[in-house]
Amino acid sequence: MKKIVPVSSKKELATFIDFPHDLYKNDPNYVPELFIAQRDLLTTHPFHKHNQLQAFLAFDDDKLIGRIAAILNNTSNEFNHVNDGFWGFFDCIDDQETADLLFNTAANWLKGKGVTQKFIGPVNFSTNEACGLLIKGFDSPPMLMMTYNAPYYETLVEKAGFAKQIDLIAWHWDGQNYDDRSVKLLDALKERLKRNHITIRNVNLKNFKEETVKLREVYNSAWDKNSGFVPLSDEEFNYLAKDLKLILDPDFALVAEQDGKIVGFGLALPNYNEIFKTIKKGRLLPTGLFKLLLNKSKIQSIRIYALGIVDGYRKMGIEACLYGTIIKEYKRKGFTHAEAGWTLENNTMINEAIKAIKGDPYKTYRLYEKAI
Repeated sequence: MKKIVPVSSKKELATFIDFPHDLYKNDPNYVPELFIAQRDLLTTHPFHKHNQLQAFLAFDDDKLIGRIAAILNNTSNEFNHVNDGFWGFFDCIDDQETADLLFNTAANWLKGKGVTQKFIGPVNFSTNEACGLLIKGFDSPPMLMMTYNAPYYETLVEKAGFAKQIDLIAWHWDGQNYDDRSVKLLDALKERLKRNHITIRNVNLKNFKEETVKLREVYNSAWDKNSGFVPLSDEEFNYLAKDLKLILDPDFALVAEQDGKIVGFGLALPNYNEIFKTIKKGRLLPTGLFKLLLNKSKIQSIRIYALGIVDGYRKMGIEACLYGTIIKEYKRKGFTHAEAGWTLENNTMINEAIKAIKGDPYKTYRLYEKAI
């Protein structure tokens, strides 16, 4: 008999986090999330101060067969003037009855919290975190901080009554197969920007706290027109920045600045998933930490995590300068491939810019919705 159990103990939380490891144990492209990172995300992240989440486990007798989290993002609802609920952290065996049971349980929990409009997912808190169901590009592992799921999930979700809301595109460059016009024009572009008192520099890690304050303002401004965007609070942005500081390469952390005011930034991250893939069940102890420390210099790929320009400074060449600088460093450091992800399918300006430097739209992730 199938049943749903709300997660309420540390043991159940560990079971919730670990379920995908068994589900994907025979999938060569699966990358386990770090246990400590997932635990903190689900329990101590600043998100929980103003929002609510309830995780659920599905069992068939004593056998674990699925999981889901119902997410009430009050900040998102207030910012976007809606009354929606999210589902995330969804994993399930290939069984429609189980998937329906999970979705219905999450929806009913949200209804009990007063949600009356849409049920949207997969979203692990908001579009600021991991989101989207992989529907194209199953032939390679996910990059850092990107989602992954089996191909049959698309059928489970759509048969549960969900329809496409929007697609998210991840772009790929292999080896030196890119258009380096932005690199060749870099000096000329920088000179043109200087005439407007705009310079490109690396993020100052020695003064990271002050930089973070300015970067949060740019982040919340540059993405505020994106579908489903929700601004990060000071605490949430600081939490994210603290984690990113541990893994970022200063050569790939760039800001555009005019007279001391940051008007844009670009950030590429080494793809630590190459290492996480080898860490059993995402546990750093006893051996995972050594793998992390010993192999980080062997990482072969990067992910362009974010690139944003505040309104009023777009189409001035800042985007090309940021991309050109990242490509130049990518080439100098000898990385073999890169991903820019994700972009909204309807963000024509940025998508055309990526196509112009020979970006390949190699993975597609989909957000789904239905009336609750």
